Amino acid sequence: MNPRAFQFIFLFAGAVNFGVAARAAETNPVAGPALPLPEAGASVLRVFGALALVIALFLGGVWLFRNWQRLVVQRGQAPKLNILESRPLGNRHGLHVIGYERQRLLIASSPNGLTLISQLAAADTPRETGHAAVYHPSSEVFKQVLARAIKPASAETARS
Repeated sequence: MNPRAFQFIFLFAGAVNFGVAARAAETNPVAGPALPLPEAGASVLRVFGALALVIALFLGGVWLFRNWQRLVVQRGQAPKLNILESRPLGNRHGLHVIGYERQRLLIASSPNGLTLISQLAAADTPRETGHAAVYHPSSEVFKQVLARAIKPASAETARS
């Protein structure tokens, strides 16, 4: 079929349909009087309420997306890997006591990466109780481990 003929048939059918709809509107008057418009204040309040609800649902979804792991862990068993304590040592350097089940590790962090300084004594209490042995910087065990870790480094610098 010729494209021009197809366009003509399409336009003719649309015009006929428009004429039928216009005649139907003339013969069927609107039932009842025109309704008054609602108050502007109530409409604005309703629009802003719906906007606040949509924004709250969006922010709740974002929060759930970012924190779903935290919710899953709380229902299940406690995580085995924990950062028990961290201390900054200066610009981008720090010491961290890491616990995995009953093991304790003293780790140094720097811009070059992580370094295992020492394995600390095992925790005295089992993991099920939820009490982890934390080595405070003023405790004797922490001081001994730190002195042992620093001593080889200071001996190497004395040789140079």
